[in-house]
Amino acid sequence: MRNVLNVREAWRAIRANALRSVLTTLGVVFGVASVIVMIAIGAGTQQRIKEDIEKLGPNTFTINPASTFVSGVSTGAGRRLSLTDEDAVAIAREFTHIKAAPIVRVRAQMVHGGANWSSWVLGVTGDFFNVKDWDIASGRSFGFDEVDAGAKVAILGNTVTTELFSDADPVGLDIRVNHLSFRVIGVLESKGETVDGSDLDDIVLVPLKTARNYLLGRRGGRSQSVSAIAIKVEPDIALEPAKGDIRQALRYRHRLAVGQDDSFRVTDMTEFRKLQEASSSALTILLASVASISLLTGGIGIMNIMLVSVVERTREIGIRAAIGAAPKDILSQFLVEAVTLSMLGAMIGILLGITGATVADSVFNVRTALRIEPILLASGFAALVGISFGFYPALKASRLPPIEALRYE
Repeated sequence: MRNVLNVREAWRAIRANALRSVLTTLGVVFGVASVIVMIAIGAGTQQRIKEDIEKLGPNTFTINPASTFVSGVSTGAGRRLSLTDEDAVAIAREFTHIKAAPIVRVRAQMVHGGANWSSWVLGVTGDFFNVKDWDIASGRSFGFDEVDAGAKVAILGNTVTTELFSDADPVGLDIRVNHLSFRVIGVLESKGETVDGSDLDDIVLVPLKTARNYLLGRRGGRSQSVSAIAIKVEPDIALEPAKGDIRQALRYRHRLAVGQDDSFRVTDMTEFRKLQEASSSALTILLASVASISLLTGGIGIMNIMLVSVVERTREIGIRAAIGAAPKDILSQFLVEAVTLSMLGAMIGILLGITGATVADSVFNVRTALRIEPILLASGFAALVGISFGFYPALKASRLPPIEALRYE
């Protein structure tokens, strides 16, 4: 009952100085709103990173040629073409729970009518679609005879389709790839962009043999080397042991001695995701910590206004003490008032934070993910601020001697 009366008295005091109360809570309002928005942006970024990994295919990773050194200078990863078709075939043959698809890459210029576009062309086999879990939105995939014969057929990504054909259906039409005519037989389902801005739809797929014969040049066409090998592991198989098995098999095939560096490197998107999520979490914590400074500033404002309130209501305090109010009753009254003031700012801050996160997502295209945990955390911290910064003014009010309080005018 006493607590209910204290809350009523707190509301009465807040309403009596409404403008001052609102200005006092601004620090708490913006502090809570900032914490909610920052954590929502961080959670949204982590969610997008997870979705990006899933776009590239579950339980997948890529094997790329390792870098090589010439006169002590690195030529960069992938410059030494140490992987071949046979490596991919051997991996799939030796490990029944693993699928492998060889890939060659070449940058090429596409032309259709008056439109032209530069994009990556990937030479692939039929296994590529199973390994990467990429589907055809319209048209069809490569036939076995087209892959075997090196037919000049192509499957376009959504971005290339838009740039060359606008809204028209490209299936059955021809495009020129590096001055060679290719028949479009399909369009890939859209994958969108990754968190780093890479466009997964800005690609063209052609049969592997076609890329070698017509796009890689004389030297590349004669070589059996590949730019990468895409790997997919069955869902019930752990990635780390599978990577270890493949590494040992490739070292044996490449005749690498003990202690000799690998002639390839494994790019695991799971590790990339963990690194990105760790970076995002650290940045979110940093931004939320900076935003929480506003809460401390708001707490100082509450303490100041409560000290002023104690001075203004000294006579009221003296009367309460004179008619039998215990010091703990006076302390709880002012403490409840400070907490009420802080929680009022927290509620306004929650509404402002949810609105800000929604606007950032819908208007500014900043991915956000609202959760209940940061809202409860911000509210709890706001209550703690009210208790911490309201305790000293409440204690000072409770210790005022009744006689001196009654003498105050």
